[in-house]
Amino acid sequence: MATTERKLTDYKALVFDVYGTLADWESGIFNAFKPLLDKYPQAHHWGRKEVLAAYASVEHDLEAQLPDMPYSDLLAKISEVMEARLKAQFGNGGNASTLDGSAATSSGVTSTSAAPSTSSQAGDTSSSSNPHIAFGKSIQHWSIFPDSAAALRELAKDFKLIVLSNVDNDSFRYTHAKLSLDRPAKDADELAIYTNPNPPSTASEVSTAGEQSKPIYARYWHPQQTPNSQSPFSLILTAQDVECYKPALGGFRTVLECVRTDPALLGEFGLSEEEVKTRVLSVAQSLVHDHEPAHQLGLNSVWIDRQIAVTCREPPAGVQRWTWRFETLGEMAEAVAKEKAAAKEKAAKTQ
Repeated sequence: MATTERKLTDYKALVFDVYGTLADWESGIFNAFKPLLDKYPQAHHWGRKEVLAAYASVEHDLEAQLPDMPYSDLLAKISEVMEARLKAQFGNGGNASTLDGSAATSSGVTSTSAAPSTSSQAGDTSSSSNPHIAFGKSIQHWSIFPDSAAALRELAKDFKLIVLSNVDNDSFRYTHAKLSLDRPAKDADELAIYTNPNPPSTASEVSTAGEQSKPIYARYWHPQQTPNSQSPFSLILTAQDVECYKPALGGFRTVLECVRTDPALLGEFGLSEEEVKTRVLSVAQSLVHDHEPAHQLGLNSVWIDRQIAVTCREPPAGVQRWTWRFETLGEMAEAVAKEKAAAKEKAAKTQ
């Protein structure tokens, strides 16, 4: 852990990335791609690192091009691009060893035209007949890390926990339930508790006149207000809500404004933007999607350096941006507990 004059317990709110930090995004992606790779014998020797690096390059391009596309639809689009690359490479008799290449490998695959919809309204038959839609829906099957749920419960005792995630609302509900219950939802009724009851059907709806009349924090979901919820999170914002994907700064700015104006989050009124930043920590695995933008906005951050990860571990500028580093969220929760115990012991000695 890096040395610092400030303590973790000096902060009041933690802004969490989810996929890669709390949920095993890389294994989810890699496993969901196996059916596609199995169609191409030449790709059988490709490992986790090669596939994830290629996936990340396509994802980066499409997130920038399609900031308002729901993440599950974006995944379906990425799957189309990846298959187009496989066809282009091996259809031409090539012996490529990776999937890396231009996003324009096949004509039209990176068009901003809509990808096949993965929404629940599309029906179950679409995913069974279209492998790209099935890939987009795979988020619901992704596992959370073993330490995540328990660590979140502990951290929620001392901090307000906020989600800022590159995901759509429909997909996130499955992960939200797992992080809250430490297991999948047992049925549709239980899953409904962890589903945003008023998501924007289109991203632009958060900017309508009716929404603009509300305080900014009231435009987003506070899941602990849902009856019977065991959510550790005080506020949830998805890419679908904020109309952009990290590392764009828009989502972070929205979070900071919610924290500044919501009396329930910090319990302080009239704070300036700079004062809010001294009370908020970004907690994430990705040095690219989270730590770099957090640094740009003047936020300190905690790097959850998952040792299983093979992507997003190199800082874009080659400079350390994080303030603390732990290999698991459980380690961070233990560090907070130690700080609290030390403070309690110190207070007892002064009495």
